[in-house]
Amino acid sequence: MKNRKWTLLLVMIIFSHFAMAQDYAFQVMINKGNNEVKTGDTWQPVKTGATLKATDEIKLEPNAYLGLRHTTGKMLELKSQGTHKVADLAKNVGTGSSVMNKYTDFILSSNSAEAKKNRLSATGAVHRTRGAGDVIDLLLPENQFSRVYGDQVIINWESEKVQGPYVIELQNMFEDVLAKYETDAKFYTIDLTEPNLSDKDLNAIMVRVSSKNDPKQTSSVKMIQKLSSEDYNKVKSDLTELGPVLDETAINKYFLANFFEKNNLLVDAITAYKQAIALEPSFEAEFEEFMYRKNLKQPKQN
Repeated sequence: MKNRKWTLLLVMIIFSHFAMAQDYAFQVMINKGNNEVKTGDTWQPVKTGATLKATDEIKLEPNAYLGLRHTTGKMLELKSQGTHKVADLAKNVGTGSSVMNKYTDFILSSNSAEAKKNRLSATGAVHRTRGAGDVIDLLLPENQFSRVYGDQVIINWESEKVQGPYVIELQNMFEDVLAKYETDAKFYTIDLTEPNLSDKDLNAIMVRVSSKNDPKQTSSVKMIQKLSSEDYNKVKSDLTELGPVLDETAINKYFLANFFEKNNLLVDAITAYKQAIALEPSFEAEFEEFMYRKNLKQPKQN
């Protein structure tokens, strides 16, 4: 009888914890605009990291954006102005992956006000070097953080002195030219599946950006390294578990960027951020914070 009582008590405790864990429908991952949540009869400002119950309502102002994580792990973005019942939003959420939940704390902590305040003195930052004569700042990490998982790599650069058009030159370790591209923009998407870049024996690609009108105006050479087969398969396995994060929405691309950052795949993180921005331009702010956080770019001094 005594054992049965202890068993019953244990079941009740487990059920209670489960019920508490399911006491909300969504958690706010991204909040852009003066959005409000109604709990009971009271409207209050939405806060990043807060949870939303099924009985709550959400009010979005014009041009606002909310990125929400459902309890299943599924991401949902909300951009429609007006009032929305959380219960109705939850009904439209498809199947998610609980594996995504383990990245929630990383995303929220990385983008907290305290993290932003302390980013310049953060430990473990990537130390970025720039040649004294460089007039184009190629915004790629140093070699130890230059590994790449994806087939698409979006590179970015800045220059106050050099205007386009720009030439992007890719070389192997022996300085043989593999490919050249030209653009007027300050970014370019490199397709690593191109014949000259997809050779299985080509593990490292050197990248340089220069002015078309004056090739002496150039950036430092940065490296892109392909993952080993073992590491590639590990990342692929993790992404397969995540599943829904591959959907083409800005909040999913943002989640992908954080996934890659947590796994020290900074080039892939940059690419995912730029893809998020293409879908939702306001994610430029999160991209800038990432670049500062990883010391890939220095904030402008006032």
